[in-house]
Amino acid sequence: MPSHLDTALAAAIERAAAEAGLAVLSSEQGEDFHRRPTARFRLAASAGSESEHSLRLELSESFDWRSGKLLAEMASYLREQARRLRNPIPDASVTLAGLPVVFDSFRWPFHRSVSGADTYIVHGAVLLAGGTNSPLHAKVSASMTLTFAEIVAAPEQPFAESFVYNAVRKMLDQGQLEMLKSGNRQPVPVTTRYYSRWEKKFLFTDTDEAGRREYLRTKVYWLSGALGGCPPVWIADPRDAQYLNTTPAALMEAAAALAAAGQISIGGDGEFASASRAILEQGAEFHARLERALELTKPAFNEEMRAGHTNM
Repeated sequence: MPSHLDTALAAAIERAAAEAGLAVLSSEQGEDFHRRPTARFRLAASAGSESEHSLRLELSESFDWRSGKLLAEMASYLREQARRLRNPIPDASVTLAGLPVVFDSFRWPFHRSVSGADTYIVHGAVLLAGGTNSPLHAKVSASMTLTFAEIVAAPEQPFAESFVYNAVRKMLDQGQLEMLKSGNRQPVPVTTRYYSRWEKKFLFTDTDEAGRREYLRTKVYWLSGALGGCPPVWIADPRDAQYLNTTPAALMEAAAALAAAGQISIGGDGEFASASRAILEQGAEFHARLERALELTKPAFNEEMRAGHTNM
């Protein structure tokens, strides 16, 4: 594998990152699942940021995103990443069921399945982030059908990351992924059931105002309070809006209601909120929800079948 990253690509990423208010901490050549060269970048809020407080971007080295719709989507993705980097844990999230998680070790871009199936695959892991250095995690293999791939602008990280992460969160909510200390990769099918061709948008979970408020309570408790030390977190994240089938504006309205109730404190721009003393005092509730959500991810067995009493 060549040792030097394509300089034109590196320069283009540096310019695009700078326009979004980001700095490139490092760049290097990597390889994808089939050992083809990729370009890996570490993005941060500033050149002086700690490497731990950064986000990774990986692209096929031959991928050209520098024109038309792809350029606009890349610019939007980088602007969103700049906002996420203001969170205390930039790659952390929560599920509707109440699990705080970190997305980790995804190997972009998608690659064609080697099993003979007509799918594209991306591998990664989701880690439990409950503040106890838990070993629980789920290795995942997200598979995108060829039909679904036609919807996606490109099978690369900036254009697919949000819907892949949201599909993982959806499956955790449904108890279809198991959090383990070790284990094999678990399938996450990404199909057209997550997309409305009529509305031309992704659909994961319908929520009402009460559900959005509860989601934001959970997010702010864990990501600002319990795990972050109470700095603000981004409550108007479009990725969350997609997951909840709503809009960033609706999330801000839900946050305003929580602030009026003394649950959170909203910053000056209205898009960031931090945990209040009142919500921190409700920690037992959130930890109980975490345990219930974990229990949901464990396989349930029919005890009669376990004992051999079946009608088969």
